[in-house]
Amino acid sequence: MHDIRAIRENPAAFDEGLRRRGLPPASPEILALDADRRAKIAAAESATADQNRASKDVGAAKARGDDAEFERLRALVAEKKAEIARLTAEADAQDAALRDMLMRIPNLPHADVPEGRDENDNVEIRRWGTPRAFDFAPREHFDIAGVKPGMDFETAAKLSGSRFVVLRGAVIRVHRALAQMMLDTHVNDHALTETWTPVLVKEDAMYGTNQLPKFAEDSYQTTDGYWLVPTSEVTLTNTVAGDILEENQLPIRMTAHTQCFRSEAGSAGKDTTGMLRQHQFEKVEMVSITTPDTSLAEHERMTRCAEAILEKLELPYRTIVLCTGDMGFGAQKTHDLEVWLPGQNRYREISSVSVCGDFQARRMNARFRPAAGGKPEFVHTLNGSGLAVGRTLIAVLENGQQADGSVTLPAALHPYLGGKTRIAPDGSLA
Repeated sequence: MHDIRAIRENPAAFDEGLRRRGLPPASPEILALDADRRAKIAAAESATADQNRASKDVGAAKARGDDAEFERLRALVAEKKAEIARLTAEADAQDAALRDMLMRIPNLPHADVPEGRDENDNVEIRRWGTPRAFDFAPREHFDIAGVKPGMDFETAAKLSGSRFVVLRGAVIRVHRALAQMMLDTHVNDHALTETWTPVLVKEDAMYGTNQLPKFAEDSYQTTDGYWLVPTSEVTLTNTVAGDILEENQLPIRMTAHTQCFRSEAGSAGKDTTGMLRQHQFEKVEMVSITTPDTSLAEHERMTRCAEAILEKLELPYRTIVLCTGDMGFGAQKTHDLEVWLPGQNRYREISSVSVCGDFQARRMNARFRPAAGGKPEFVHTLNGSGLAVGRTLIAVLENGQQADGSVTLPAALHPYLGGKTRIAPDGSLA
């Protein structure tokens, strides 16, 4: 959420940030509502002062037997009381409207984020690995012979509908091994604290990480008001909601492996085959809580943590910085990691790592007390996939596929599979 004081002080800078995102100016509407709200608050305060004076004078008029003045003042007190109630109610309604307006406006991009309209204007900043040269036409993951017995979309559709999958045998063993390897790497190599969190959250938590109010249709809500998390960014970030931390407690670095649930409301017709885009999937998430002066360095660190997983798995990838028109709602700056999928003959997103500044912290009222003293300040929050487990499974299967329908598995997974090294053409782990 945006700071109304910052908008008052520099509306041009605020509108320039929106322009870079391809959005029209918003400060005139915001400031008009804010000015009217503040005027009503001032009028209510003035009416309260009038009421207090009249209340004092009522007693004096009564004591001196001035019945006419007594009645006039008593009527004035009642009038001011009604006026205060009206003005307060109107100011409260405008305050709620202003808060809702500020919550629906995306974060402003960092100055070094490249300007652009869409994904075509994103900028590649590095690349790792060389896509394998196949001596046969590589297949997509769901068409590999050894994978087919363990990836069942028909049964999933019978159970739940489209965009679900049932995994069995060797395929789910590899899926589970991937999640375990990711967690172990982040805990042992990257010093992240493993955390287990609920997948059902209160509405406040969804507001805190900007899934609400703007993106309600992208998530699932239960009949009793809980929301299913689209990612454990929601729960991990909200662990500090409402807190005032000491500066020496920061940074806080967490990782969690959870189920995630997304309605994919805006993806009609996209990636309808295979398990690239599902309503239910698993992800190993990373979240950092930092001070403002360390958040950009933390962003680079988190990006390297995600890249390290792909390198362990020997998967070619590229790292891009998203342009202003392609960034997520809450991000100030985002690095996307795109893994090479030979079945599609293209790079596809497998991780987004974003720094959000104080955008989420302001919504959550999450602050820290500077070691040097002074008033508490808002923390900075960061989040990133480390990685999306299902998409990593796809990449492992497609990059390791062989002409006979088997799949050679990365060496980093062998210890998690009891020393097994491949999926055989018949779907067994070998």
